[in-house]
Amino acid sequence: MKKKWRELPIAVGMLAPSAVILGLFVVYPLVRAIQLGHLRCDATGKRCRDGGWGQYIDVFRSNEFQHALANTARLALMTVPIGLALGVGLAVLADKQIRGIGFFRTVFSSTVATSVAVASLIWFVLLQPEIGVLPNLFHGIIPSLKQPGLLRDPATALPAVALSSIWASLGFTFIVITAALQGIPRELYESAYVDGAGGWMRFSNVTLPMLGPTILFTSVVLTTRAFQSYAEVALLTGGGPDPQRPTQTLPYLIYGQNSLVKNDIGLKSAAAVLLFFVLLVLAFVQFRGLDKRVHYGS
Repeated sequence: MKKKWRELPIAVGMLAPSAVILGLFVVYPLVRAIQLGHLRCDATGKRCRDGGWGQYIDVFRSNEFQHALANTARLALMTVPIGLALGVGLAVLADKQIRGIGFFRTVFSSTVATSVAVASLIWFVLLQPEIGVLPNLFHGIIPSLKQPGLLRDPATALPAVALSSIWASLGFTFIVITAALQGIPRELYESAYVDGAGGWMRFSNVTLPMLGPTILFTSVVLTTRAFQSYAEVALLTGGGPDPQRPTQTLPYLIYGQNSLVKNDIGLKSAAAVLLFFVLLVLAFVQFRGLDKRVHYGS
């Protein structure tokens, strides 16, 4: 026991740098945002008054917040399942030990080196009705590619943003799933093959259960990323098209140049704090709801 107490100063000294960084860049900004969330400012953003804790309830109930929350949830529902399915599918295909597969692994993982801003600009150019490659090639099949354009049509703007987001995250998902596949014992596949299991049976009864922890982790990361989507919205649609604003997500409501609360530091801070707790609840629900179905054995 005395030995443990003698080691306490060493442990504190080793943890101190991380604790300082965590306090400066996580705890303090969160506390400060909670404090600023009490303020209610005028249209210029200069004259502010204390709105109290009730302002968080008012912000959560407001049409702007509810609209942005619904858009963000729809974006997550489009990007997370499709992104996971594509990541798993490509990783399983690239897990084959055949000649030249390294080239395809490089291609599938290449987007991990592409920032969200660059990916958004690529898709912005691809989808432009005037100069875009996709509208010029496929406007006969999908007329809306040319008129008014996927990013300008309220019905297709959010799916177009989701397409860019899925592409940008695919490299990360592919690499994580591929790494998990490398850790699955080959003896399990051999045993299943000896028992007469076909390709689909081996995938559903061996691969998917063994990938459970990784799929859970990836789904949490992708959900968090979807609820933090800002760059793709700002670059592709600017939260529009107006007046429906189908792509105004919560981060864009907080930081966007066209946001109705861009000059009100109190409302923006309150929305940011509420977004933090929304993500906290979502992560808790995902871990509680999926953790019992995840197989952690080897």
